[in-house]
Order: sequence, then C-alpha cells, then structure tokens
Amino acid sequence: MADHVMTMEATPGSSGYLELYPERKMSFFKNPYILLLTASAGIGGLLFGYDTGVISGALLYIKDDFKDVRNSSFLQETIVSMALVGAIVGAAGGGWINDVFGRKKATLSADGVFVTGAIVMALAPNSGVLILGRFLVGLGVGVASVTAPVYIAESSPSEIRGSLVSVNVFMITGGQFVSYCVNLAFTEVPGTWRWMLGVAGVPAFIQACLITFLPESPRWLFLKNRRDEAVSVLTKIYNYERLEDEVDYLTNLAEQERQKRSQVRYSDVFKSKEIRAAFFVGAGLQIFQQATGISIIMYYSPTIIEMAGFGSNQQALLLSLIVAGMNASGTVLGIYLIDHAGRRKLAISCLSGVIASLAVLSTGCYLVASDPTNVAYGYLAVAGLALYILFFSPGMGPVPWTMNSEIYPEEFRGVCGGMAATVNWIFSVIMSESYLSIVDAVGLGSSFVILGVIAVIALLFVIVFVPETKGLTFEEVSVIWKERAYGKNQNTQNLLGQESRA
Repeated sequence: MADHVMTMEATPGSSGYLELYPERKMSFFKNPYILLLTASAGIGGLLFGYDTGVISGALLYIKDDFKDVRNSSFLQETIVSMALVGAIVGAAGGGWINDVFGRKKATLSADGVFVTGAIVMALAPNSGVLILGRFLVGLGVGVASVTAPVYIAESSPSEIRGSLVSVNVFMITGGQFVSYCVNLAFTEVPGTWRWMLGVAGVPAFIQACLITFLPESPRWLFLKNRRDEAVSVLTKIYNYERLEDEVDYLTNLAEQERQKRSQVRYSDVFKSKEIRAAFFVGAGLQIFQQATGISIIMYYSPTIIEMAGFGSNQQALLLSLIVAGMNASGTVLGIYLIDHAGRRKLAISCLSGVIASLAVLSTGCYLVASDPTNVAYGYLAVAGLALYILFFSPGMGPVPWTMNSEIYPEEFRGVCGGMAATVNWIFSVIMSESYLSIVDAVGLGSSFVILGVIAVIALLFVIVFVPETKGLTFEEVSVIWKERAYGKNQNTQNLLGQESRA
C-alpha cells in the first residue's frame, strides 16, 4: 500500500516518519473520537481515585453506625485496606484477562464487579458485609488500573500517546477530588456513608454503557487476526494518508508477534534479558510512585493537617479539598508536559521538587512540635504539603502509568502491566498501613524526612535506569531494552533492523 519502506527511523508515529510526513502528525484535539475513547476508558481511573479518597470521610460515619468498628482500630484499618487487597488481586489477574479476552471485555468485567461492590457496601447490614463490598470494588479497581492505560495507549497515535494516557491519571486525581466533594455534600444526608460509597456505582455503570459501543484495541484485534475489525477502528483514528501506512505496519507487526507469541507465563518475564530490564524499570517506577508518599498524602491529609495544628475537622477537610484540587490541576499540566518535555525529564524535575517540598513540610512539622501555638508554623507545613502535590502530580503521577503502558512488547504487555500494577498496590498497602505507626514512633517531621530520603533514591533510579520514550513507537522502545540486554554489536543491530521493517 505505501510506496516506501519504513525502517526503525520512519515507522508510523516515530520522529523520523513524522519528519518525512509532517502533515500526518496528530494533535491532541484533532480527533474527537480519540478523546471520546480516552475519556470513556479513563472512567476506570475516576473509579480508582474515588475509591481511594472517599473512605477517609465515610469512615467517620461508619463508626457512628457500627459499634464494633468504633471500638476496633483493626476493623477500621481493614475497611480501608480491604479495597487495596482486592486491587492487588484484580491487578494480578487483570493482565491475563486483558490478553485472553481483550481490553474491552476486561473493562466491562471491572465495571460489573465494581457496581456489585458499590451496591453491597450501600446496603451492608454489618461490618463483615461492608468489608466484602470493599474487596469487590477493589477487584474492579485493580482490573481497571491495568486495562485503562493499555487500552488508551494501543488506540493512540504515538506522538500524543503520553498525553492521552495521562488523561487516565487526571481522572484518578479528579476522582479523588470528587470524593472529597461528595464527602462534604452528604454530611447532612440520612445514611451518609451509604450514599458516599454507593454513588461510586454510577460512573461504573456509565462506563459500561459507553464501552459497549466503543471498539476493541486495534493492536489486540490485529494480534487475534481480526484484521477487518481493526481496520474499521483505525479509519476512525487516522486520516486516509496515514491509515494506509498504519494498516501495513500493524499487519506485518501482528504477524511477527503471532509467530513468536506462545502462552506467556509470569515466570517468562524473568527469563528474557530485555523483558527483565523493562520490567525492572516499570515496576521500579510504580514502587517509587507509592514509596515517595502519595498514598499517605491522599489517605491521611486531613489527619496530617490536624497534626500540624489545625484542630477543626471542618477546616482540615476544607484544606484537604484544596490539596486534592491541586493534585488534579497538576495532572493537567502533566498531560501537556509528558509529550513535550518527555517522560524522563519530567520525572527528574518533579522528583527534585518533591525532595525540596518534603524538606519544607518536615521543617514546618518540627517547628509545630516545638511551638504548637504558632499558627505560622502550621501554615508552613500546609505550604509544604501543597508544594509536594504541585510537584508530584505532573511527574510521578502520570509517568509510571504511561511508561508501563508502552515499554513492553505486545505479548508481555498485559502480564507485565498487571504485575507492575500489583507492585503499585502492594506498596500502597505498605505505605498506608504503616504510616501512622511510623509517626507514633519517630514523629511527624521525621516521617517526612524518611520520605525525602526515599525521594532522593527515586531520583537516582530515574537518572540511572529510566530511558526516554517520548514519541517512540512500541517497537522502537523494544530496541532500547534489546540494546541494554545484548549491547549494540553489529549482529544485534542487523537483527533489530530486520525485525522492524514493515
């Protein structure tokens, strides 16, 4: 179809290809269909954010209704953490569901489980049933956390892939902001916490309705030899000139992937040098996203603000709402920067800001401890908290999810994405379940010093190990890992050139 040979320097969406054919470059707002698909898939991120944020307010009222919860810190922790446990299980199985049944069916299954869990929570007659409901919504969130980034990435032109995947992260932070708003809105409504938790089923139902009428990922369709369906999807994404090249490119690529694809097992990830290198980076980014403290800030910001000298619950909630709003706003900035500045540079600059903001936050907390009556010290701590969110959200919010959606070959994308997301959830549990105990042991100021040290390690990790994937096709990214695994000898270069021709 195309009248030229596309090498690694000139594959659809690559920098070389777009230099040759600048009129074929896709802009963020050029195609409303892509935005509809991205927004619909991104509702999974909204559910992710809402579920992680809403429980902080709902728990206050759950304790009023259930005496056993009120009298047991363990039950309170279990209600909070059971959704994270469910998310671990859902993320672990989500990769397999994506590979076998496709991105669309994986999304629908996540929505079904989430709606069921929301109903169970809203009608829970006791704490045991409530915990079951929390586990179910966690399962849905876990599957969605794997599916949405991959679905968006595989349906996106590479030159705007980072921005579109970052929309999903914006939906996560937006969901957290909405959850704080809902908590405030239902404070005077009978059955307060039931409404807070049950209303989460509404966006899941809306997503299920939208996804029903949207297509499967074209890359997955090509891999399953459903070429006509894939071409039909691509006609809605690309103009005619670029469509021809994309169809040729994906047809040849799918044939290569089918030839080398077998039943991929989790253990296979660690048998291949290049896949092992990619997973090390992908999982490392997910670890440091959580280990630098974002779950702590989002789960415990009202508590932290109270510890910083603001005794009023309402004042703490309002200040927390501001923090959540800044988180969502910062993600919007990240959507722009991730495809302009690049993933690696964005992560480095934002982690540098996180380190500085944690220094301000810990200083404010130390000063509050020395003189609790000085309101200025409390505001210094809150300023550090706000700066943390301002720096974290554009970089370490979207970068780990974006890179995990694009650094693995097709046959490993579901499995590795699921494993990396599982790592994220495990560290979210570790951080959220241990933080208050650490504060009790070393103090609030010292707890943020610990996070600052971890952030320095994260910065060094990004500098040393994380490559730049801005504007690269999936196949160009795979070359990075092969070169890291086998070096840049002539035989490897020849092999890569043969594999990449379309």
